[in-house]
Amino acid sequence: MPYRFKLVTAGVMYKYDGLLIHESHDDEGIIEVIDYKGIRSLHFGSPSKQSSLILNNPDQLALDYVRAMTSWLLFKPTFDDQALFVGLGGGSLVKHCLLHFPDSTLKVIELRKSVIKIARSHFGLPLDPRLKTLTDDGGAYIRQRRESHREQYSLLFIDAYDHDGIASSIRNIAFFDDCKALLKKNGVLMVNLWGGLQNPEFQLVSSWLGQVFNWQTLFLPVQDKSNIIVLAFNDYTPLYHLKDLRAHALALEQHYHIEYPVFLKDLRKYNASTFDHVIKK
Repeated sequence: MPYRFKLVTAGVMYKYDGLLIHESHDDEGIIEVIDYKGIRSLHFGSPSKQSSLILNNPDQLALDYVRAMTSWLLFKPTFDDQALFVGLGGGSLVKHCLLHFPDSTLKVIELRKSVIKIARSHFGLPLDPRLKTLTDDGGAYIRQRRESHREQYSLLFIDAYDHDGIASSIRNIAFFDDCKALLKKNGVLMVNLWGGLQNPEFQLVSSWLGQVFNWQTLFLPVQDKSNIIVLAFNDYTPLYHLKDLRAHALALEQHYHIEYPVFLKDLRKYNASTFDHVIKK
């Protein structure tokens, strides 16, 4: 039976408001699913939400950072081929792509088989012929396919964390170089980083990405959160002048009900030295 509870970990008490509807353990730790005020959230043993689902509107992206992970649409207006995801969580972003891009095919690499099961049983991840899920280490998977999958993907999403931060197998410059090899020309790498602009890990990874992607990179801090979304462009040819990009952002907001004009404003604000690299002069 679901119940209200407090979790004690290493002497620290975390209080979850809501009902615990699932708890399980695997080799990587605890998995919990909490329902609170009509929102279902996935936790890995801490208050941080790995994924959230609005129960009466499951197609709407609930978390700010997941909506920000769709900001690639500002620069790449169509998507009708292949995307690779490293890290699944509850599958919100994967479901979003399946819903809105019917000609796409998606592959997800998730280290924890139990997370894939929970995404299906509690967060509505569908069995869909366009979607393939694999249980593997994302860093190793990409490294091993640098040549065989070269220039295969238009989009690559990285959202993979362990208890120490970004997963160790992707915490190196060689990993991002391998990611670039898998991207098509004009492909976009999206990375969710955590900890804020002054976090040493963010500063290190942002430097690696700049070097690998020839500084065709943008950083999108999520408002009032510690997430920073990175967009890294592979030999990108700009599609829009700034005026047209503003109009495009408004059209996207009306279609998807996501705050694209805010994303555009913040991308310009936080990327003064690189924003001109991704717009027409």
